[in-house]
Amino acid sequence: MKYVIGTMRPNFLLLAVACVFLAMAAAIWTHGEINAWHAALAFIGGLAAHASVNAINEYQDVKSGLDYRTNRTPFSGGSGTLIQDESKAPIVLWTTIVTALIAVAIGVYFAIVVGWMIVLIGVAGLLVIFTYTRWLNRQPLLCLLSPGFGFGTLMVLGAYYVLTGTITWTAVVASFVPFFLVSNLLLLNQFPDVEADKTVSRKHYPILIGKKASAVIYVCFLAATYLTIVLGVLFSLTPAWTLLGLLTLISAIPTSRAVLKNAEDIPALIPSLIQNVLLNLVTPVLMGIGFLIA
Repeated sequence: MKYVIGTMRPNFLLLAVACVFLAMAAAIWTHGEINAWHAALAFIGGLAAHASVNAINEYQDVKSGLDYRTNRTPFSGGSGTLIQDESKAPIVLWTTIVTALIAVAIGVYFAIVVGWMIVLIGVAGLLVIFTYTRWLNRQPLLCLLSPGFGFGTLMVLGAYYVLTGTITWTAVVASFVPFFLVSNLLLLNQFPDVEADKTVSRKHYPILIGKKASAVIYVCFLAATYLTIVLGVLFSLTPAWTLLGLLTLISAIPTSRAVLKNAEDIPALIPSLIQNVLLNLVTPVLMGIGFLIA
């Protein structure tokens, strides 16, 4: 059980909960009420998809030898579970398959009772899950954008769709918040892994253009997050209460400054990794609360 739970990285599964919560709140605001059973399935499907991503990442990073070379931090470098006993790798592979099948089964149910569009979203999600570690990590732009695409575009729009049967501009605006945040989450977590990642031919932006230039990308994406929240309200696509998401600027501004200052100093960067995780969790939840209040 240790190798099942550990490689799912349960502490990080809260991100899927935050993203689905944002979608659910947006659906309630636009449609008034939702099917509680469908909401529960959306949360389970999101958690299963995220767990599958984490498990396959752990499996492939150990098999490539990367996890043996990584200087692990609390927020990067994997869980460290599988390297304790690599003979348990088949358990982790089956964890990947079973959690992916749970997500697929839920997707099939929604395709039958809601509509076929969830099939397209689900297939795109599976492609991200099974190509991220082996292929997308070698394509700098795709490596940057695919995490946000998976959790923002696919998870938020997918959950919204199964709850409402449609996709609106409100949902699109909401999806851009985790799109930028989660892309930033993986970007910053790559900073401590640069030297190890080079040994397995990864080619993300901290390797390609350096940590200082990548820190500028981080700040730009963080700014885009808050600009999205403001523009959604200005164009009447989201309620004014979603400006609650701006409260995390209290943390985002000093975090941005610290990332720019400490891009090359990993020990000094660790507090920024912590704050970045909190930004990813709290901002969508605050925005979702805004939808519910409105």
